[in-house]
Amino acid sequence: MAAVFTKMFAKPLAAIALAAIALTACTSPGTQNTPDSAASPEATSTTANATASDQVLTLGAIPDQDPERLQRQYEKLVAYLEAELGIEVAYKPVVDYAAAVTAFQVGDLEFVWFGGLTGVQARLQTPGATAIAQRDVDENFRSVFIANPSAGLAPFTEITDLAQLKGKTFTFGSESSTSGRLMPQYFLEQGGVALTDFQGPAGFSGDHDKTLELVQAGAYQVGALNEKVWEQRSAEGKVNNDQVTVIWRTPTYYDYHWVLHPQIASEFGADFPEKLRAALLKLSPDNPDHKEILDLFSAGKFIETKNENYAQIEAIGRKIGKITD
Repeated sequence: MAAVFTKMFAKPLAAIALAAIALTACTSPGTQNTPDSAASPEATSTTANATASDQVLTLGAIPDQDPERLQRQYEKLVAYLEAELGIEVAYKPVVDYAAAVTAFQVGDLEFVWFGGLTGVQARLQTPGATAIAQRDVDENFRSVFIANPSAGLAPFTEITDLAQLKGKTFTFGSESSTSGRLMPQYFLEQGGVALTDFQGPAGFSGDHDKTLELVQAGAYQVGALNEKVWEQRSAEGKVNNDQVTVIWRTPTYYDYHWVLHPQIASEFGADFPEKLRAALLKLSPDNPDHKEILDLFSAGKFIETKNENYAQIEAIGRKIGKITD
């Protein structure tokens, strides 16, 4: 009986064994017949190219003006840089000046339009960061002091006349603004005016446009803001000269500039910082498309700059406690 059993099943068992061997030969060791099997050289190449194309230059700026205006301004610049450099560029707005410095420090923003003070703060917190360009107006920048008629102040030219602001209500822009707070406070002190000399605590509007709006509306009698914002809003017809006027212009100082994160070189190549600087310097008022960008920045052109140009800003920042490290 055992012999019969063997004869009955010998051939089927042999067939099953042969089928198993054939299946094993069709499947490489350590792999499965699934869509996740090892990619071909062509697939690997495609994946590498996709990774390279995914690199994005993240651009940011201190929110010193109306957000909608800034969005339009940086959309124009992003389009220009993408065409000029052949890479993807993304503008990422931030909520305030401090957020811009922090985002730059952690690498979320790699190329940022800073004011003098925030640029110094960002570079001190990010070793290797470099100031690469500024507007032509930024090497001789000014703030303006504006007043509502209720202040009863006439324009003046001497810094000692700032003493007339004692007993008035006063607002700065952002607490970290160079032209809206740092330098105005410095010049006030030079003129013998302390923050405690105002009627009530000094205000901090948040940006230059809001300072103009508050003083023009009479919410504050006097305020300080970026001269270029004042000039631009005047040209746009947004200043009511019956309700607000410039009473004093400060001496000049260095202000806004582009700062580049040190991680840029490893992401886009050692020569990329110079390519980016060259793209900015290439913007020309003779080219209508370029002029639109320059006009949005209140600039005639961009010029080279360097970290050392902001030594005065750093010293004043330390003096009034805005730089503590």
